[in-house]
Amino acid sequence: MRTLTFKELRGADIEQCRELCDELMAFQKSKAFMEPERFDAMNFDTRMKKSYESALEKHVVVAKDGGIPVGYVFSTVESAEGMRNSPFKLLPPEGAFPDRIGCLSNLYLKEGYRGGGLGTKLFDVSMEWLESFPDVDTIFIYISNGNDEEHDFYIKHGFSYSHDVLGGFIKAVVKTRNPRTTEATM
Repeated sequence: MRTLTFKELRGADIEQCRELCDELMAFQKSKAFMEPERFDAMNFDTRMKKSYESALEKHVVVAKDGGIPVGYVFSTVESAEGMRNSPFKLLPPEGAFPDRIGCLSNLYLKEGYRGGGLGTKLFDVSMEWLESFPDVDTIFIYISNGNDEEHDFYIKHGFSYSHDVLGGFIKAVVKTRNPRTTEATM
């Protein structure tokens, strides 16, 4: 692996992830077997920037090689009420959830940077940040259809299948820190 640097981004600095986020949307479209055309309307502005601006808490870390962004992770803390009321029905219809829920929203690496541990490093940075909130016991990750490698990665790291979103277009995986809080909901 090359010598990489990591930087936390805030506010307008997240613009450094624009190209990577747009690449992620194209990558997800290339993997999708269900309605890949949905990704045509998804890009940095409609996905990452919009989510960043509306999140209760947000965290972006970019990995750079020689000053060039080669990967990033974007995580948020969201209100359960907002997630339940979203048009995408991000939470399962049954069960109660804590007021605040963590989400690993995006994790992406450029081709040539995959398979060397960088994804795990960014994942760990995200989990450390999400788990720093004492009132965030539930963390969701939403995986686009066709991305089996990503699904397997998160299962290997302690997440379990939760539910389908948009009829299976997205699969949700979940991890709880305090099982008594959400035990009855899973």
